[in-house]
Amino acid sequence: MVVSARSLEEIEAVASELRDAGHSAWAVGCDVTSDDQVAELTRRSREHLGQVDILVNNAGIAASSPLKRVRREDWERIFAVNVTGTFLCTQAFLPSMVENQWGRVVNIASIAGLCGAAYISAYSASKHAVVGFTRCLAAEVAASGVTVNAVCPGYVETEMVRQSVTNIVHKTSLSENEARNNIVKMNPQGRILEADEVAYQVLSLCDPRARGINGQMIVLDGGGLLA
Repeated sequence: MVVSARSLEEIEAVASELRDAGHSAWAVGCDVTSDDQVAELTRRSREHLGQVDILVNNAGIAASSPLKRVRREDWERIFAVNVTGTFLCTQAFLPSMVENQWGRVVNIASIAGLCGAAYISAYSASKHAVVGFTRCLAAEVAASGVTVNAVCPGYVETEMVRQSVTNIVHKTSLSENEARNNIVKMNPQGRILEADEVAYQVLSLCDPRARGINGQMIVLDGGGLLA
């Protein structure tokens, strides 16, 4: 397994944890918005793994602000990471999957890619783009033995959510507990999702027995978005 992110120190820790658990794992630093770095990630992944059969596009950033305060550079940065990064990595790894007639691409989108909410126009638009990309690519490769799906979580207990809480506290008169409670209320189960729940859904989609699931958006939000 190859794990990749901009912070080499953090992914080295992840790779080390995986190795301690008995897995083969390598850390490769990469900024997914860079053509050159994605090309290097592709080269080194094949060097370590040979054929790459599974790609999980998990890199993402978020921001919240009224539209009038959204700067163009913020908008473009969100799209560069969330959309262009997904495109570049998929374009790099998909051809060999198609040639091998087996593969799995799983994009981490968001319920914000299926519905809207105030103050997240840039983030929501980027995740809508990921959803559209997923659906189109799934149709494109449907007969190849490759599937392309997306997991669409609500709020997950990650650094991104912790930053969201901090942002709410700074911009309102709410305390940290009140800000977290507002997020919790968005899930009918009255909780914030755990990262393991998202990982489980990703692994499920990568199972060979999941070959009939293609072009789907798997929603994880405790029942808030009833489709």
